[in-house]
Amino acid sequence: MKNIAKSFYDFNRNSPQERQERNQLYPELAKFHIALREEMSEEEYQQFYKSEKEAARPRMLHNTKTRQWIQL
Repeated sequence: MKNIAKSFYDFNRNSPQERQERNQLYPELAKFHIALREEMSEEEYQQFYKSEKEAARPRMLHNTKTRQWIQL
């Protein structure tokens, strides 16, 4: 089984420990999100965060010719 690192969006934002770990692993992205929160309304930021989290999710496509799953 592969050991896959968590993405920035996989951490629980409500957990101080996970937020701290995320910020240590992704310091530049954490700073970017702090700046975004200061510039955007809460609703705008939540929509942005949700769309970025969705975009960061691994995707599986079914290849009908070879009958295999392809991970993007």
